[in-house]
Amino acid sequence: MYPILWEPFGFPISTFGVMMALGFLAATWITARHLEDFGLDPDLATTMLLYCMAGGVVGAKLYYAVDVAWRTGAPFLDLLLAREGITWYGGLIGGTLAAVAGCLAHGVPVWVFSQCVCTGAAVGQALGRVGCFLVGDDYGQPTDVPWGVAFPKGAPPTTEPVHPTQLYEAAWLVLVAAWLWRRRQRSPFLFGEYLALNGAGRFFVELVRVNPRVALGLTEPQWIGLGLVAFGLVGWAYLRTRPRSAVA
Repeated sequence: MYPILWEPFGFPISTFGVMMALGFLAATWITARHLEDFGLDPDLATTMLLYCMAGGVVGAKLYYAVDVAWRTGAPFLDLLLAREGITWYGGLIGGTLAAVAGCLAHGVPVWVFSQCVCTGAAVGQALGRVGCFLVGDDYGQPTDVPWGVAFPKGAPPTTEPVHPTQLYEAAWLVLVAAWLWRRRQRSPFLFGEYLALNGAGRFFVELVRVNPRVALGLTEPQWIGLGLVAFGLVGWAYLRTRPRSAVA
């Protein structure tokens, strides 16, 4: 576990931050290649993903603060201003809204950009999950499987081996990215496939996570994951019946 990669001149460089930066660069490069497929300027990828990143950070922090404040009664402002605490689902919502705003501002068709960004998003997300593993965050339940990992400097620390659920998600997301890459020219709604596969993966990973059950024996992320699966499949089925010119 390497929460700090190195400390030049006493300034700590977070491993998670480095992995997030690599994820952003990978997502930008892949998105640029997809934009070229649609005859658009590949340089738009950097601009558009800056919108996504800014919206994602704000959304992830807001979702975390609202969720934890509602469940625990902790002061909302303290949670919002704390250094730790982000939620991927909040990042998805914020990043999506920011992407739509960016599309409108720069004249990029929303459907086209949604087709272009998915594969890179999955790769970037996978690298982010590797970052979570390296800093010891978002791990799973205690386990005696041979690949169980202890995180004595994790958040929170644990000396007991646990499921490395960060790596489970990262491996799944690499498979998702490969699927989306193969489907990029054929899918009527690639973003829907991304959402559905992402939600399905998170649903099953939650089986060995430590989040509390909120209803019918399922955790909050599992319910949200099911919602993503439903939204992605319904959107895919709807757009499949429409001519491509009508949605582009």
